[in-house]
Amino acid sequence: MYRLISATPSPYARKVRIALAEKGVPFELATEVPWNSDTATPLHNPLEKLPVLIVDAETSVYESRFILEWIEAKHPAPPLMPADVEERLAVKRLEVLGDGICDACVLMFVERGRAPDRQSPEWMARQGRKVAGGLREMARLVGHRDHCVGAALTYADIAVGTTLRYLDVRFAENDWRARYPHLAAFSDRIETRPAFAATVPVAQVIRDRVA
Repeated sequence: MYRLISATPSPYARKVRIALAEKGVPFELATEVPWNSDTATPLHNPLEKLPVLIVDAETSVYESRFILEWIEAKHPAPPLMPADVEERLAVKRLEVLGDGICDACVLMFVERGRAPDRQSPEWMARQGRKVAGGLREMARLVGHRDHCVGAALTYADIAVGTTLRYLDVRFAENDWRARYPHLAAFSDRIETRPAFAATVPVAQVIRDRVA
């Protein structure tokens, strides 16, 4: 059985958990705080990031987007990536937007961990622009459809859904719901799926300083 090392608030790890659940692939879940000094993450990922999918004693797969590609190749049914080329590219575009928004949020989260007199307003503003721009484009691409791409669940839905819920957990002050009510409706709707409802992100307490 696979073993997935995850962090409870991580949208990257949540994407993998949802994909495995949607495909009915059994796995053992291990939860860590990758920022803490006693994390075992470096033993399985030289980049020291979560999630990590441990396949066996000698094989681990890391970086969420590659893990999802690996899962799709090893467990193709039910498919979460469309066969149509244009739809596949549309899915990947939304994956890039989701990861980009989350990457900027993580950078802001780390910056907030610095002493107030060492924080950079310019850096925070730059990351904030990335989040705002990413959400604006995400809202445009998703529109009012039931699914982000095509007529069935894809990795695009997983990427968009996990990004939006991550904002609710770590950046509740962001008023994206007021600006994009159709995205809010999408988020509320997709969170009722069992794989989403079983993986609701929860903030973790970071014991060690990270910046």
